[in-house]
Amino acid sequence: MRTQSTSKAHHACDEYMTLSRRGFLGAAAAASVPVWMPRVALGAPGAGAGQGRDVLVFVFLRGGTDMLSAVVPYGDPALYTARPTLAVPAAQVTNLDGFFGLAPALAPLHRAYVDQKLAFVHAAGSTDPTRSHFDAMARIETATPNAPTVAFDGWLARHLLNVGALGTGLLRGLALGDLLPRMLAGAPASLPVADPSSFGFPGDPLTATARRATLAGMYARAAPPIGPAAANALATIDLLDAIDFPNYQPANGASYPASDLGGALASTAAMLKHGLDLEAVTYDYGGWDHHANMGPLTGQLATMLNDLALGLDAFELDMRASGARWTLVVQSEFGRRVAQNGSLGTDHGHGSCLFAMGDGIAGGQVIAQWPGLAPGQLDQGDLAVTRDYRDVLAEILVNRMGATNLGALFPGFTPTSVGVTI
Repeated sequence: MRTQSTSKAHHACDEYMTLSRRGFLGAAAAASVPVWMPRVALGAPGAGAGQGRDVLVFVFLRGGTDMLSAVVPYGDPALYTARPTLAVPAAQVTNLDGFFGLAPALAPLHRAYVDQKLAFVHAAGSTDPTRSHFDAMARIETATPNAPTVAFDGWLARHLLNVGALGTGLLRGLALGDLLPRMLAGAPASLPVADPSSFGFPGDPLTATARRATLAGMYARAAPPIGPAAANALATIDLLDAIDFPNYQPANGASYPASDLGGALASTAAMLKHGLDLEAVTYDYGGWDHHANMGPLTGQLATMLNDLALGLDAFELDMRASGARWTLVVQSEFGRRVAQNGSLGTDHGHGSCLFAMGDGIAGGQVIAQWPGLAPGQLDQGDLAVTRDYRDVLAEILVNRMGATNLGALFPGFTPTSVGVTI
């Protein structure tokens, strides 16, 4: 039986609870075309075919993940001063480079790291100073830190609009959830599907053919965008219905966890191996707002980190030698404060850590301009951001996904090389 990836969030702040109840769809996205209906592709269909671009698999950890308990800077003694009872002991980490190490719950990722398929970019994040979940998510997903107003469209949507569609362009972006995330707001040919295995034509199968023919006839002569969008919706149903999700068998002995994340990653692997012309798949993993009883070794944080590690490990192993091109990124809206609070948890912070995984990633390294965790080195009590997250995304988009117009994707920003891709 599949378990829920998200915790019950009784440990979370009121703002996060409000966000969780109403979902993470941005106000701009909510005002757009109904989310069940794929948009007509704006890129030239087939323009990207054969260009060897990767599919971006993006996992957003919503709630502000404590990356100091995940990719642990055990070589910085100030960590243990600030967290006398909460820091992951140096003796229990899996060493990465002599300074950073993986928490026990993330140990399954060591194999991909050693095989140079996984890299970490630490002390990374947004330059926007906000410690609000809502503001940080909106700023990160629209790539508008420090701007007077938040943009309507997401950075990933802008990318899809600025490159030609791969193949038919029928389904370019897919959010594995009930709603499109803000990063896909305004994206062409993109839609949310909570469970691809059940995305079939609804109703009684005995009458499905007749009902489908009726609907197709109704919309066949409808003017754009309604007519083409309806045709795309029916074609997308056929596209996903052709994949045998329930009987999918992972390769190379990979075993996905029985969780929402595990199911989402297994479905993604099935779609990529089937050869869908997807260009981006996103998954929202919530519940990381651990203000109380965080439990980095045996509690709620450890449980969630282990689920994340098992899912990513299975996906990387499953996709090996598959012939599919992909890059996976893991990000949270911000990190946590360095000092533990009085409830054995941590409060909203700033600097965080990004994960990058894939055949085109320069793995086996932790990329960091480490600012230090001593009181005088902190940003208002938080890990300082020394690497803009847009540097990481820009390098991946250019080197792995065919982006050529970064000015349109990240307005007013000039990226710096990170060295995260081959």
